[in-house]
Amino acid sequence: MAHRTDISMRQLRYFVAAAEHNQFSVAATAVHVSQSAITTAVSQLEHRLGVRLFERLPHGVKLTAEGHQFYHHARHILDTLNDAVSQPLFHSHGLTGSVRVGASYTVLGYYLPNLLARFKRSYPSVEVDLVEMDRVSLEAGMLDGSIELGLTLISNLDPALPLERRLLMRSPRQLWLPSGHSLLGMRSLSLADVAQHPYILATVDEGEASTLRYWNAAGLTPRVVFRTSSIESVRGLVAHGFGVTILSDMVYRPWSLEGRKVEARPLSEGIPPLELGLVWAPGADFSPAATAFKQFLSTAPVI
Repeated sequence: MAHRTDISMRQLRYFVAAAEHNQFSVAATAVHVSQSAITTAVSQLEHRLGVRLFERLPHGVKLTAEGHQFYHHARHILDTLNDAVSQPLFHSHGLTGSVRVGASYTVLGYYLPNLLARFKRSYPSVEVDLVEMDRVSLEAGMLDGSIELGLTLISNLDPALPLERRLLMRSPRQLWLPSGHSLLGMRSLSLADVAQHPYILATVDEGEASTLRYWNAAGLTPRVVFRTSSIESVRGLVAHGFGVTILSDMVYRPWSLEGRKVEARPLSEGIPPLELGLVWAPGADFSPAATAFKQFLSTAPVI
């Protein structure tokens, strides 16, 4: 009889790929295996764990609540292994100094904490001086040298500015709905379907502008009933049935703070993903600590 610990790194890699791409076929392409290899790995994991990790949908899959919990553990295991084999630990533990990093609100809250913990394991004597900044302040800080590196939504950056950038995460946007919502019964969802329902608009990190870009491109307008800069407020309003929203998987959680279920479904249109990246001034004279931080982030796989 197989034990729960009888799980291979290959199975974890295939599961994480499926979780991050929401389709077994796309995950298979990303890790260069057949779709049946992904399906088999997920089925084996579900059998060994005794839970369903994914809900199978007409146009892909999405994590169950148990799947979300297991995903975070699996991602941590793979990240730790990657750090162990890619970082020169004998050298990194002796590096000292500090690096000043500007980051947007969304990056600080939903992306950076795990990476910072990994960086500190490899570089325990390097201090990361984090500053929360909006896009305009971050762009100015890199150009005037007051910050060495920026972490932000690169899809929002001013394309006219001479900044170097490296994509770190590409997070799909999906429709969030409360349990029991009428749209959950539809096999395929479009922006036109969403436009018929009250909409909760997240304004943080220029969320309103980026949202309206793809709505306007489709020739549609959302029926906005609430605007808020708090992702948790959006989650709570959706969970309580006040409206629906479209946000990235990076900030998705299946439960509100009050314990109400929030569902997520893909849309048939090509909604642009959220793109998060590392940014710096061209020709910047990096300190050793900044160089280490930049190299560490640059080795992280694009999700």
